[in-house]
Amino acid sequence: MNHIDNDGSPPSRGGQRIAKAAGSIMLAMLISRLLGFVREAVIGAKFGQNAVTDSYIAAFALPDFLYFLLVGGALSTAFIPVFSSYVATDKEDDGWIVASTFINAMLLLLTLGIIIGEIFTPQLIPLVAYDFEGETLERTIFLTRIMFPSVLFTGLAGLAMGVLNSFQHFLMPSIGAILYNVVIILCGYFFSDTFGIAAFSVGVVLGAIANFLVQVPMLLRIGLRYQLVMRLDHPGVRQIATLMGPALLGLSIGQVQDIINQNLASALEPGSITALRFANRLMQLPLGVFAIAISVAVFPSLTSAAARREWTDFRRNLSLGLRTVIYITVPAAVGMATLRVPIVQVLFERDKFDHGATLATASVLLFFLIGLFAQGANQLLPRVFYALQRPSIPVRVSLIVLVLNTALSLVLIRYWGAEGLAMAFSLSAVVAFAIFLLLARRALRSIDGGRLLASLLKTLVASAIMGGVIRALQGFMAVMVDITVLTGQLILLTVTISAGAGVYALVTYFMKMEEADMVARTFLGRFMGR
Repeated sequence: MNHIDNDGSPPSRGGQRIAKAAGSIMLAMLISRLLGFVREAVIGAKFGQNAVTDSYIAAFALPDFLYFLLVGGALSTAFIPVFSSYVATDKEDDGWIVASTFINAMLLLLTLGIIIGEIFTPQLIPLVAYDFEGETLERTIFLTRIMFPSVLFTGLAGLAMGVLNSFQHFLMPSIGAILYNVVIILCGYFFSDTFGIAAFSVGVVLGAIANFLVQVPMLLRIGLRYQLVMRLDHPGVRQIATLMGPALLGLSIGQVQDIINQNLASALEPGSITALRFANRLMQLPLGVFAIAISVAVFPSLTSAAARREWTDFRRNLSLGLRTVIYITVPAAVGMATLRVPIVQVLFERDKFDHGATLATASVLLFFLIGLFAQGANQLLPRVFYALQRPSIPVRVSLIVLVLNTALSLVLIRYWGAEGLAMAFSLSAVVAFAIFLLLARRALRSIDGGRLLASLLKTLVASAIMGGVIRALQGFMAVMVDITVLTGQLILLTVTISAGAGVYALVTYFMKMEEADMVARTFLGRFMGR
């Protein structure tokens, strides 16, 4: 692999711009993630944690696989880098021809995939949940067929997001995700008594439509120049096709891993798939609100810097992004691990979701949180190689992780059940993080390793102090309020989370961490309208 030399260019304001871009979408993503919890809470309250909810969750597998295979991976690995390079070099006319051709090709493939999926659903479901049988199997087939058309609109929403991100617009795609959850919640809440769990599946389709439509006005505002063309001979289209090859393989690996884990969980006691899903959703909160937001904001800047060969800015933006992700995800993991039971109680424990389901979900969550920092970093690190147009590197890492995760899952599930699957997931994420970090350093010659290590050590110390404070307050509050009722649980979480966040902020401030200052000045400033 060829090294990238330091060009010695002067510092830029890219890091500040990235922070502001991330801050502008974090509130929308926070709302979207919280609504995701509301959605899961409504499902849990209506149906509990059992074979019915397992069917609903399993029904997402095939539509999700089709979307990520054709659109999801191509956006980040091929379309955004190529389209952004045209925008960055003032070649928008060519860029729109490339974008239109890509969009048209994806819509044709998605439509074909949906038709095939609808016809062969009974033959495909055993591939994603081999141990389902009888009523559970039939229910999963029915729900999958309802959800398949959502892939077309999810694809349109994803393509719109790719175009908007290339123009440094991030807010409307996040708002689209909010509407997606709102529609599912409303459909499920008002119609599940009549149509059962299928009401949530119908909500998925209607939510996907809303997700796309809300982005259309911003597309028109930036000067959308969509054309009904199929210029497969265009150099930009050929470049996307070249980059997509490894991307399709890489996304296939990731989806295969999800399918393997779901298959393994389908052989456990009923409700295990639901416990894994709910715990994973909780882990995804800090990832979605912070790590993914930062990565989405950093990525176009990385691709633009690479297109202009401004490697100093490239390294600086990467370092800032990584340090900020670690600064946020490590204390989030410590706090959530300490408060995992009351968190699950407040969010899910009501009606048919009993305390036994709470304990099962909280136990799985603990093992997911072990690898939270690595999961956060892994949202950003593969994008380094996509920006450098070397997508084969993430594919190779994904292959290693697939083998490792599968081996660990097969071993650990025997001893810990669903918790073993979560532990295998975390350990594999840590290994992937280490590999990506080493390869990034090799490609860029420097990734500001000294500052990364110093930031990590300070973050660990501050998080440990914060965790001690939360633990002490948790014991004190258990005596002062009745934590067996919702009001007491809310008071407990409010006091402990506020105190923990305050302690962490103060400790990192006195440590003079750049990340603390950047969060305070930029992210919070965005939220408070300053």
